[in-house]
Amino acid sequence: MQKNHLPYESGVIPVRGIELAYHAFGRRTDPAFLLIMGLGTQMVAWDDAFCLQLMRRGYYVIRFDNRDVGLSGRPAHADVPDLAALEQSLTTGHLERPPYTLDDMAADGIGLLQGVGIQRAHVAGVSMGGMIAQVMASDFPQHVRSLTSIMSSTGRPDLPPPTPEALAVLLTPFPTDREGYIESFVRTYRIISGPVYPINETRVRRWAQMHFENGLNPDGITRQLAAILYAGDRTEALRRITAPTLVLHGDADPLFSVACAHATADAIPGARLEIIPGMGHVIPDALWDFVVDQMVAHAC
Repeated sequence: MQKNHLPYESGVIPVRGIELAYHAFGRRTDPAFLLIMGLGTQMVAWDDAFCLQLMRRGYYVIRFDNRDVGLSGRPAHADVPDLAALEQSLTTGHLERPPYTLDDMAADGIGLLQGVGIQRAHVAGVSMGGMIAQVMASDFPQHVRSLTSIMSSTGRPDLPPPTPEALAVLLTPFPTDREGYIESFVRTYRIISGPVYPINETRVRRWAQMHFENGLNPDGITRQLAAILYAGDRTEALRRITAPTLVLHGDADPLFSVACAHATADAIPGARLEIIPGMGHVIPDALWDFVVDQMVAHAC
């Protein structure tokens, strides 16, 4: 890893034919905490200040860009699934195998850990990142010390769908010019954050600017969405998880209703469920202390 003037070290690890970009906060001798971000979202949305809070509690904190997003690599010669077919699959449940799956993305996470010399880590993910973390825990139990699944789901088809406004966020292509992208990014965060906690617009605009500067990849978001939909119902796989599991979820989440949290906690043996009043599909600044406290108390 190369030292820089930022509060983290950065690097790129080749994993299964894909280069994964990551940042690491703290001392490698401390227990590792791997943070996995959601659909089309870059690692910088795990804000520096959030990561530093976790680091100061005694952890070596690793965040990374999933394949097909940000500074990480794109799969070579990968097709782009048809967005209309993906939308139709929400009702039919039928989808052809995409260029890669959540299983592939979970194996990426394990490969990244091994690439930086970590054999076992606490793993936390939000939204799609929560799904990836769940697969890591079910398929690679020897590498996952604990699991924190945040604002995620099991993929069970009978669970309540996203609100129409939130679903439109998933299925509407974003502008690719700088100003249009930033405004779209901010508008998306306003929609998914819920009515109780207003977004920190300065911070969200900074994330948007970093996303734009690191590189946009609309095709990658479509491929990631296809991986989510193709995974289907993972309830039986979740029953195999043996790692201590914490499920965090807001009761104002417009993308994954609180029923998704109950389904996740019910599926994972011994999981502890914490419902956060007023939280939507974003961890607001005002709740960072609480969420870090929950993660640390669970990982101890």
